[in-house]
Formats: sequence, structure tokens, C-alpha cells
Amino acid sequence: MSQEMPAAGPVATGRGFFGHPRALATLFLTEMWERFSFYGMRAILVLYLTASVADNGQGIGDSGANALYGTYNAMVYLMALPGGWVADRLIGARRSVLWGGVVIAAGHYVMAVPTDWSVYAGMALIVLGTGLLKPNISSMVGDLYDRDSPRRDAGFSIFYMGINLGGFLAPLITGFLGEKINWHLGFAAAAIGMTFGVIQYVVGQRNLGEAGRRPTDPLLGADRRRALTRIGLVALALVVIAAILALAGLFTVNAVVNLLTAVTLLVTIGYFARILVDHEISDTERSRMKAYVWLFVFAAAFWLIYDQAGSVLNTFAEKNTDRDVGGFTFPASWLQSVNPILIIIAAPLFAVLWLRVGHRISTPVKFSVGLVLNGLSFVLMAAAARAAVGGGSISPLWLVAVYAIQVAGELSLSPVGLSVTTKLAPVKYASQMMGLWFLATAVGDAIGGQVARLAASWSEPTYFLTFGLASVVLGLAAVMFARHIRAMMAGIH
Repeated sequence: MSQEMPAAGPVATGRGFFGHPRALATLFLTEMWERFSFYGMRAILVLYLTASVADNGQGIGDSGANALYGTYNAMVYLMALPGGWVADRLIGARRSVLWGGVVIAAGHYVMAVPTDWSVYAGMALIVLGTGLLKPNISSMVGDLYDRDSPRRDAGFSIFYMGINLGGFLAPLITGFLGEKINWHLGFAAAAIGMTFGVIQYVVGQRNLGEAGRRPTDPLLGADRRRALTRIGLVALALVVIAAILALAGLFTVNAVVNLLTAVTLLVTIGYFARILVDHEISDTERSRMKAYVWLFVFAAAFWLIYDQAGSVLNTFAEKNTDRDVGGFTFPASWLQSVNPILIIIAAPLFAVLWLRVGHRISTPVKFSVGLVLNGLSFVLMAAAARAAVGGGSISPLWLVAVYAIQVAGELSLSPVGLSVTTKLAPVKYASQMMGLWFLATAVGDAIGGQVARLAASWSEPTYFLTFGLASVVLGLAAVMFARHIRAMMAGIH
């Protein structure tokens, strides 16, 4: 589960939340409930899509469900780019978070409606709402502190715990309701969670001071009207295109998934090209961006495997694990709570580790460690899948071990990637670089959704072993090129 980085801003006064501004409690709880709704729905999404119509599911095959899941995750992170722009130029972070939360809740309520179309309309709303909320709530946390405040990092550590607390609790509740009673009841629980988040955010706004109240770089007058007109025209064009495709019989799940995958890749390529050809950045900054391209590729490859926890590994848990405890078969989605609780436990340990090793291990090497560990988790999954060949049920501890390895990989790559993104950013693009980091997850999830289609046609041991070894090889290659990449980073460790 990814961390977010702040933007600088005015300081909110007052204490009252573990020695931090009271406003941190408001943002902590908002993020916790938003992540509750996000990970709660995500934990049962693929299981609902692949469940038979007789079991009140969609009856979609594993291939289509995995691709749809990957594309949904990709869109969530891709929309962080326009979401940040809306806050910076139009309405400010505070209102962006509020309206984002309202739209997310609406999306989950739509998914709670027991009809075939509700899941797709609901996901579209959640994507739009998360794009508004996710990048901007993090910037508001940053607004609570001076940039050089010694409490700043501690404040973000507390905030980050909210992410994982929500991620831990959500599958336990939505998974039980969705798998044991009714899928749409699970989606409704996610909706209620986000509603709690919105209510406490509104009540707690009085504690926020000036944090996120105004756009940081507002569009005014004619520029604002021109921007709103363009947004309206783009929205209208998308509606017209969707209508034409629907009338032509081309508006299918697979068509939309493939189109959005292509959009994600094109946006990423265009973003990098724009920065690299910009004559206003220095040669040193351009060299650092070339190094960042490699780190971006490594990160995308990492998320390609890592985020299959909610799709391929989730369906494996449902079909191939022995989840009977004392006569009670616990929901497969409960295993989605393993990742966040392990992060809560391990994150402080890795923070101490990286502090002690200092610059003796470079950023590219840390990325390579993440890739190798991620790959080894899939190699272990290949062994688990082989043990389940023939329809046998294996211990869920196999998956717990897989998630433990993946968490070690995440903590080797994700926090380091957040840090190096801010360090390698050209001055001109400093405020946009975190959006580029989110794009790495979007690209990984988009391609990962397409790759996960193969899990339905390949044998499971072959699938896991192939991509596990590919990640290990890429990680080892990263070690070999680490010195060259570090040279391009021009003094950045």
C-alpha cells in the first residue's frame, strides 16, 4: 500500500493528537475510512466478478475479471494527476478532499445496488472521487507543519498508519458480509465507511486552519473560464464517444479495459517526453530524469506483480486454500488483511535499517532488492500452486509467507521511491513529480491486469514461476546497472 508525499504550506496551530495538531486526527480518520472503503471493496471485487450468477455474482471469467481489476487500480492512480491539478488551480485541496469523499461514497452506494450495471458505474465514480481525494489529503497533512519541522516526518508516519489500519479492518468486515451473506452488502459496508469519513471530515474542518483552503496556483478570470470550458468539452466528447461505441456494440468491458490501458501508457510516455525535451531544465536535471526513467520502469515492474494480491492471489485463496478453522470457513478476502498488518509491524524496522545503512546502499540497489523479493514471492507461489495441483487445498500460511516477502520488497522500494522522486525532480516540475510516481503504479497495474489474463490459460505453477523469475532477473540486472544509474543521478543517493 503506497505512501503519499506532502506539499509545503502554512502551519496549523494547536496540539491534541499524539502531540500533533488536532487537524491531523481529522485527516488521519478521513484517510483511514477512505482506505477502508477502497480496500474493502477491492478485497471482494474480483471474487464478485468471477462468482456465478447463481451465487449473485457477475459470472465473468478469471481473465476478464483480472484485467478489469488491474485497469481499475490503474485509473485510481492515473486520476491523481488531474485531481491534483483541480486542487492547485481551481478549488483547493480542502474542497477537493470533501467532494472526492462524497463521490467515492456515492460510488460505493451505487455498487450496493443489486443490478448488473451498478458495479461499473460505481467503479467509475470511485475512480473520479479517489483522484480528487488521494493526492490532496496528503498535501494537507504537509500544510500542518513547517517544511523543516522535526515533527513533520512523525506526523506522516502517524497518517500512514491510518492507511494501513483501514486496509487491515476493511477486508475482515466487507469480506464476511460479501462472501457469507451478499456481495452488495459488502459494497454497502464500504459505502458506510466512506460516509463516516466524510461526516467526521466536515465536523473536523474547524481544526484545519488554513490548510488546503485555497488553490496554490489559482486560475482567474478568462483563464479559469477557458479551463472550465475545455473540461466541459472533454467530458462531453467522452460521453459522445461512449454513446457511439455503445450503439455500435463496441462498448464492452474488454474494449474499455484495453483502451484505458493504452491511455495510461500514452499519458506516461507523453509526460516523460515533455520533461526530457524541455529546454528550461538544466543538463544535470535532464540526466537525473534519465536515471528516474529506469527507476520508474523498475517500480512499474514491481507493482505489476505486487498488486495481483487482490486478483490472481485472491482467487487462488478462494479456490485452493484450506480456510476451515473449528468448523468455520473464513472468507478468502480475509487474507487481504495480512499485507497491511505486516506493514504496520515491519515499517518501523525498515526505517531503522535504512537509517543505519545510510548511503552505503544506493537507491538503485534498494530498488533491485524490492524486485528480487517480489520475484521470490511468486517463485514461492509457484511452489504453493504445485502443491495444490489436482484440486488439493493447501494451508493459507503459504499466502501469508508470500505476502510477508512482498511487504519486505515494498518497504525496500516504495518509501525509497517516494524520497528519491522529490530529490531527482527538476525544479520546474517539483510539484508534479509525485503525480509521476503515482503513474508508476498506474502503469504497473494496467499492464499487470493484461498479464493476469494469462493466469486463466497457463498452468498456475508456470504462471507464477515465469513472472517470479522475470522479476528476479530484472532485479539482478538493476544491480549490474546500479553504478551507471547512480552516475546519472548526479550526486543524489
